Amino acid sequence: MPELPEVETIVRDLAPRVSGRTIRHPRLHKSDVLRGVTRRTFLAGITGRRIDSLSRRAKHLIFLLDSGRRMVIQLRMTGSLLVKRGRLTAEQERYAVLTAPLGGRETLVFQDVRRLGTIHLLDEPAWGTYTARIGAEPLDPGFDAAQFTAVLRGSSQAVKKVIMDQQKLAGVGNIYANEALFRAGIDPSRRADRIAGPAAARLHAAVRAVLTEAIDARGTTVRDYRTGTGQRGGFQFSLDVYDRAGEPCVRCGTLLATTHAIDGRQTTFCWHCQGAEPSGGPRRGR
Repeated sequence: MPELPEVETIVRDLAPRVSGRTIRHPRLHKSDVLRGVTRRTFLAGITGRRIDSLSRRAKHLIFLLDSGRRMVIQLRMTGSLLVKRGRLTAEQERYAVLTAPLGGRETLVFQDVRRLGTIHLLDEPAWGTYTARIGAEPLDPGFDAAQFTAVLRGSSQAVKKVIMDQQKLAGVGNIYANEALFRAGIDPSRRADRIAGPAAARLHAAVRAVLTEAIDARGTTVRDYRTGTGQRGGFQFSLDVYDRAGEPCVRCGTLLATTHAIDGRQTTFCWHCQGAEPSGGPRRGR
């Protein structure tokens, strides 16, 4: 699933191309992606509307329309978003969920092979409720180590689960949680409320550094992710632990271990550098 760096990359690619443009004769090819709005209401709500801006909140793309409403798209596992000039390719036609002509032979295309993505159309009060459920943005200048420590202090769950909880911290998913915990030298299964002081500061810095570097590399393409220009990201070549189970640690040479015991997802770590159990399971009693 695209995480914060991937969505931020898409926003930076597309914002200059869609801002100020008017949506003309949109077509919704698959209605099952809509959430909380009917097909008729959705199409009526975006037809003829100018896109005032495109921004990101957590893993969501936010199209602010001149009506004050927001079209919120979450790409999830196999979704992609781009501005296509000229006719769509056969593959784009096949997997198109939403096509929104912008004039000048350009079309905003949301395609999704497995149709796991979602679209909301929210007025101002609904948007306020929606965004209030999402946690702090880890790259906001004001989100300092003290605020991050407070997030950790509020949960006895494994720290990896906490930093991936979108109600606690926005936009961090499995790839970057693995990477940040490795950089900070912290066992992914360690209780979040037992991480404070220098350890919390290290993890705060690691989360911000990994996300920033991934944005600079235009995201991570392991399988489906493409940028807003249809290209692959580049951060997969800089991953230290994610998807590297059984390979040597880049720091100490110990073979990396993987467990699914923490949150049901792939957690890869170095038991030597991160102080976890060499069996690949979470450390007991922590």
